[in-house]
Amino acid sequence: MMIPLNGWIKPKRVFDGTNLLTGQAVQLKDGYLVQISPVDEMPNTVSMVDLHGILTPGFVDLQVNGGGGVLLNNQPSHNAMCQILRAHRRHGTVAILPTVITDTREVLHAAVNAALEAKEEAGIIGLHIEGPHLSVTRRGTHAEEHIRPFDPETLGLVEKLRNSDIPVMVTVAPEIVGKTVICDLANLGAIVSIGHTNATVEEGRAALAQGARCFTHLFNAMPPMINRDPGVVAAAINSDAYAGIICDGHHVSDELIKMALRARPCPDRMFVISDAMPTISGPEQFKLYNTEVKIKDGRLINSQGNLAGAHITMSQSVKRLIDCIGISPVEALKMAISVPADVIQKPELGQLLNRRVEDLIILRDDYGFDKFASE
Repeated sequence: MMIPLNGWIKPKRVFDGTNLLTGQAVQLKDGYLVQISPVDEMPNTVSMVDLHGILTPGFVDLQVNGGGGVLLNNQPSHNAMCQILRAHRRHGTVAILPTVITDTREVLHAAVNAALEAKEEAGIIGLHIEGPHLSVTRRGTHAEEHIRPFDPETLGLVEKLRNSDIPVMVTVAPEIVGKTVICDLANLGAIVSIGHTNATVEEGRAALAQGARCFTHLFNAMPPMINRDPGVVAAAINSDAYAGIICDGHHVSDELIKMALRARPCPDRMFVISDAMPTISGPEQFKLYNTEVKIKDGRLINSQGNLAGAHITMSQSVKRLIDCIGISPVEALKMAISVPADVIQKPELGQLLNRRVEDLIILRDDYGFDKFASE
């Protein structure tokens, strides 16, 4: 439908970043959403365009490896980040944290420079450095030859980003990096996320006390919970830290996702990530570490038959959260929008007011996604 750049819209429901509202109208002015008002308080003379579905801000994804045929590790550049963002915007994601996984020092340096160049690019909100300071035994698809101890070089790169006020998330294995590293990173203002780790529950708790405040793709690349050896997963679930999770039906059992969501002691601490690869809006295969990865039965599989990232969008993840996990639309939208916005300390990304119409989407009655306005 044609959306006017100026005027009033009356959606069936409105997600304002916190609540799912009914009986509301929104005002657009010069391509921005500038006001939300109860319909029954509007003058009869005001003309409104009816809109079916839920009007909501677009999705915020804090773990995006690629899209549109581009893998950031293979092309660590400002232009590549923009291509990846465009690929995900086609599916309702309006803000991404480009993610560089374990690789050579040269690739990491290039990704940091790309994030610096992309600082003013709307929708590119920083950099997620996932590795290389991880557990070898829990490395997943990360290349073992590039995993290495923490060093001042990585700390310097994080400091470089933070000195330019660029958000940065750093995924580390706490049992690998040592006791002072997490404090050092947190003191720089980095979001320290625990992942690809073989840590015990005690080591997980210690990392949180040292300044870690997030967990990377909960359950994946972590030891399983056992009755007398609950491991880092238990530390995550029982904490008030944030935790990202993949909801594609392959990485984590739906039953475990349901359990984790019920078990968290604090609300609004779980968020959904895509962990997406170049196959989103791209070809069905790509190269990772010079090895082919391709889609098989909805899963991304490398030459060893192991999972290598995910082939799912945030819009598909939200639909699965509602249809398969059984949470309410408002909770699913918070997990995909306002909670990740809070994690990255950009609350404006989770709010509806003062947003460009290009950053708004519609969640249909079947919880599929439609664009609100053309770009």
